[in-house]
Amino acid sequence: MSGYEPGLHTPSAILSDGIVPVPLWAVTQLSIASTYFVPQIGGSRRRVAVVTHDDTLSFSAVLLGPSRFAWKVALENLAESSRQGTALSRLTRNAVGGLVLITAATIRTDLAVQSLTFTQAAGRREAIDVSVQLIQLPRPGSLAKLLEVASVGVGALTDALPV
Repeated sequence: MSGYEPGLHTPSAILSDGIVPVPLWAVTQLSIASTYFVPQIGGSRRRVAVVTHDDTLSFSAVLLGPSRFAWKVALENLAESSRQGTALSRLTRNAVGGLVLITAATIRTDLAVQSLTFTQAAGRREAIDVSVQLIQLPRPGSLAKLLEVASVGVGALTDALPV
């Protein structure tokens, strides 16, 4: 993985374990689904810092150029590390973990890969299509909320920068 491909300047998305970034230049679709938990009626009045919803992110992208097979292997390794513990979780002593997804629409941390599909067609031998489904597994407490708010701020900054 020699770095970014010549002629391709800004990836549509980056998926990383905190150390190894995998650029995805041609994201053709991004979907974010949230499932919210409704508290029980008549339940306890105690407030506990717990996750209030599950987020699932899905995207389709294309791996391009001479390094596409290296990026494919890198994605497979990220999928494995999202289950085993990423470099980010080791660096932060489990304060933050999982994968990080950076796109124009969202920046998410604490992600794990649910499914990873690669497709290659005879007519497009220079490209590998990839479909990824991620689930966000945020840590309970204020750090998860702080990271969520920070991602909104970073997203707003990226919108303000010239292309």
